[in-house]
Amino acid sequence: MKTANKINTSPQRIEIVDALRGFSLAGIVIVHMVENYIAAPPPPVLLDAMHQGIGDNIVDGFIGFLLRGKFFALFSFLFGLSFFIQMDNVSQKGGYFGGRFLWRLILLLGIGYAHSLFYAGDILTVYAMLGILLVPFYKINSKWIILFIAVLFLGIGRYLVFVFTGGENLFGKMDFNPESPSLLAYYNTLKNGSLLEVFSTNAYDGHMNKLNFQLGVFGRAYITFGFFLLGMLVGKIGFFKDYEARKKLVKRTWIWSLVLFLVSGALMAVTFGSLGENVTFDNWVAMLGLTAYDLNNVSMTLILIAVFVILYKKSKPQKWLSKFAPYGRMALTNYFFQSIVGTFILFGWGLGFLGELRNVYTFIIALFMILVQMLLSKWWLKNFRYGPLEWLWRSLTFLRVFPLKK
Repeated sequence: MKTANKINTSPQRIEIVDALRGFSLAGIVIVHMVENYIAAPPPPVLLDAMHQGIGDNIVDGFIGFLLRGKFFALFSFLFGLSFFIQMDNVSQKGGYFGGRFLWRLILLLGIGYAHSLFYAGDILTVYAMLGILLVPFYKINSKWIILFIAVLFLGIGRYLVFVFTGGENLFGKMDFNPESPSLLAYYNTLKNGSLLEVFSTNAYDGHMNKLNFQLGVFGRAYITFGFFLLGMLVGKIGFFKDYEARKKLVKRTWIWSLVLFLVSGALMAVTFGSLGENVTFDNWVAMLGLTAYDLNNVSMTLILIAVFVILYKKSKPQKWLSKFAPYGRMALTNYFFQSIVGTFILFGWGLGFLGELRNVYTFIIALFMILVQMLLSKWWLKNFRYGPLEWLWRSLTFLRVFPLKK
């Protein structure tokens, strides 16, 4: 760890990676805002409020098809890529960043826990815990990493859990049935509770329920770690350093991803269609359906990356897409504060609009939040070297105060 302190810790940033991170963050805030930041299945009373016209259904369809599950996967991919870049930058100068990275994850866990008090669906705590597993994978042969990614994407974690639990909760008491008493009680706390009551619920129960969603049969954590490894693998081949010359790889990626998207979509329709209207997750058909859903999200995420790269090579699209770069450079700060603003607008401790806004309205609010944060990020980075939380995280990582103001 001493070696890292002597090494230049400010390598040149890759603009397309920052822009892609900002793009993914924009998708995340749209999903969270339209879902009303409840981090749980919406109860019937909320669904009725969200869907009052054809515009609301269009918003729902757009998010389900293009955003939900895809942009968090993209964010996870970039986390794995950033891990490799940090490790590689230090390694090239004769140092080792593994120990420092683990300390960095402990700090991220603290930041994520503070964020989770506002929003139970926080992903930073999950990243902090899963990120530990990246360190031993750093020097593993790429062929084994590809195999491990495939196994994770094909649902091995889900199947192992299902064998032992039959679909029952691993952690937490919340039933994911939208009409369950535990879910309705949680919704009531968000809608009518004080800030301290929301904090109290999210401080423990929120994490137990999240663990069940991440490590149970829904298996979000397994897919997340698969994208961590995929990002690390892309970093190993140096793709974003010379992405303009990788035409064949980009073309193959979007073609084969499109094939996977169509095949997995058909499998998803067949499996869930055979289960009828009231789908339960206590059978193997549903497990196959969930894997088809994961593969559908994986394929769409890869298509989004490929299309983004293709557009970024062209001058006019790049001019617009590069505007996401400052937003992405301050991703930690923006992610944290967009949740505070979103929950303040919706929850009872703030303005209390939970269950009173249509999808169209929350979608417009999300777009406005993105625009404001993009403008603020651009202004901030003209005057400061890092975002506020980025500066704090960086200074604590290296245990020295980095200059903030330019």
